[in-house]
Amino acid sequence: MSTTGAAADPLAALGSLPGVADSVESVRKAVDRVYGHRIMRRRGNEITSEAALRGARGSAALSGADWALEEVRRRTDFSAGEGDRTVGAALRLTAEAGQLLSIWRQSPLRVLARLHLVAAADRGDAVGRPRRSGEKADEPLVELPLPDADEVAGRLEGLSQLIIAGGSAPALVTAAVVHGELIALRPFGSHNGLVARAAERIVLIGSGLDPKSICPAEVGHAELGRAAYLAALDGYVSGTPDGMAAWIAHCGRAVELGARESAAVCEALQRGAA
Repeated sequence: MSTTGAAADPLAALGSLPGVADSVESVRKAVDRVYGHRIMRRRGNEITSEAALRGARGSAALSGADWALEEVRRRTDFSAGEGDRTVGAALRLTAEAGQLLSIWRQSPLRVLARLHLVAAADRGDAVGRPRRSGEKADEPLVELPLPDADEVAGRLEGLSQLIIAGGSAPALVTAAVVHGELIALRPFGSHNGLVARAAERIVLIGSGLDPKSICPAEVGHAELGRAAYLAALDGYVSGTPDGMAAWIAHCGRAVELGARESAAVCEALQRGAA
């Protein structure tokens, strides 16, 4: 999302796009329902842990490693193959995201570098820094045009300034823009999808919309499917009002589905305690 010549608060302006306010309200209601469940008062930490596991599984699935939840739960070695490493990276990112909240609003680029370092610690000197001129991004499931290094640097700086400045944009809008911009730019040589979805998680937690991280959007993105995810990303990259609104709505639906997943976990725990 280019910010050149934009309004003083371009993220807030996105909140006025047709249908976005409805998505924001629908997400808020879905999140509030989970937080209001009586199991949350007694076993909230369990819900958070389960949401983290399911979120990591969903993010890995969108990056090509679509494992059953129980396989993710039981596995301890994530080094054998590319799929194993993808799942391992998703799990590490989910665990790391909550540790970076205090840094995000002051230095989002530092957080993004840290997320890539956590995800891709075995990639040599390309780890933890944006792509340089001539370097490519290994993101085979995303076929969008790849911006060059200069464009990446400029747009990352613009995104960073928007986050640091804050503003009145709803959390869903900010999270969707952070996620979409990182996928569009693919600023790192690898693991951009995983990093983008971890950054979305950080925004949702840090904004106060989902402070206990119990509504994993990654679950919803995976449930909606890769084809729908890529189609919505096309809308974001188009930069048109309709395309942006469709991407924000898609991200909102993903959060709602994540909330529904955790509500089902609450119900299961309640039945077990009965």
